[in-house]
Amino acid sequence: MDADVWNEQVAQGYDESSAHMYAPEVLGPTVDFLERRAGRGPALEFAVGTGRVALPLSARGVRVAGIEKSEPMARELGKKPGGDVAVTVGDMTTSRSPGTFSLVYLVYNAITCLLSQDEQVACFRNAAEHLEPGGRFVIEVFVPELQRLPPGETARPFHIGEQHVGFDMYDLINQQLVSHHYTIVDGRGSTFLSPHRYVWPSELDLMAELAGLDLSERWADWNEAPFTASSRSHVSVWQKPPHRSAPF
Repeated sequence: MDADVWNEQVAQGYDESSAHMYAPEVLGPTVDFLERRAGRGPALEFAVGTGRVALPLSARGVRVAGIEKSEPMARELGKKPGGDVAVTVGDMTTSRSPGTFSLVYLVYNAITCLLSQDEQVACFRNAAEHLEPGGRFVIEVFVPELQRLPPGETARPFHIGEQHVGFDMYDLINQQLVSHHYTIVDGRGSTFLSPHRYVWPSELDLMAELAGLDLSERWADWNEAPFTASSRSHVSVWQKPPHRSAPF
């Protein structure tokens, strides 16, 4: 993941450009789901960003820590009221946050910010190392839209709103895409491009197995709608078996 993409300018405008992700109908079920999986234990968010999820989860009484590669994003989190989330600045594939956790989670497609399969595998291993026995690793990520691409086309919209339009340009050969974000705030327009490596649910399950984690749940969304062949996203939960170390 290239921290230069998430620079000072992007970090300062991130919350406004992602306002639709702060809507109660989006954020509420996310926090509810994660609070239940954390139980009474602490939680760790990989790619914690500006704290969209970490802060309301912390407000529920869950002790939350985070790992964030972008220093500007981490600074924006620290400026916010109640920003008592302990953030480790570093790469979520290798960086360590002190202690162990009942929950590690990665939301809003952040696993795809890791642009190689090796990095994504390393992320799973790092999550497993942070988990206490019986702990859970949760990922929210889109299902690749390839079956919805007409022959010869490589672009699919993922959000169309009054202030934000986003679409993905797919590179089908290299299993990558670039997300194009166009935002208008107070009459001023901005453009943001971010690269991603898309990944299939079955590929994630294999990464989990390599890290010693077992699939325990898969839903279409945070409201726990059934995951089907037509689902456009999934929220998956893998669990570290009690009293068994990961096979590194």
